[in-house]
Amino acid sequence: MIYQGRVWKFGDNIDTDAIIPARYLNTSDPGELAAHCMEDADPGFVGKIKAGDIILGGENFGCGSSREHAPIAIKAAGISCVIAKSFARIFYRNAFNMGLPIFESAELFAAIKDSEELTIDSTSGTITVAGGNKTFRINPIPPFMEQLIADGGLMKHIMHK
Repeated sequence: MIYQGRVWKFGDNIDTDAIIPARYLNTSDPGELAAHCMEDADPGFVGKIKAGDIILGGENFGCGSSREHAPIAIKAAGISCVIAKSFARIFYRNAFNMGLPIFESAELFAAIKDSEELTIDSTSGTITVAGGNKTFRINPIPPFMEQLIADGGLMKHIMHK
């Protein structure tokens, strides 16, 4: 799978409350969650992004509570994928279960600025910066996880079976 978009950079320990504040957890409507995505980390975030854009995080992205609302909000906002130095374990699995592609790259964070364009090839395990002057390696997504994403998440994957 190929993902291409502009980078929105966040730091270390972005918790699920920064991704989707608890005050909005009274709904599971993806559109409503998307409207408040990253609101506490960057109040204007949703108004600046375009479909296909990419979140770039530091260490421990998605820490905090195990709410599935966080990857739903990110995906519904139109973010194509999230790349971080590392992910909180529960967020990592929730992201795949909700059909949100995520990738780990320790080197990318320091080398990329906000608004740079990236192309991610999840099959070959490469991230290329626009202009092709920088390329980074990532671990390819295992085939089963690729299928979860292609199907739209775990529940849709199960319905396909």
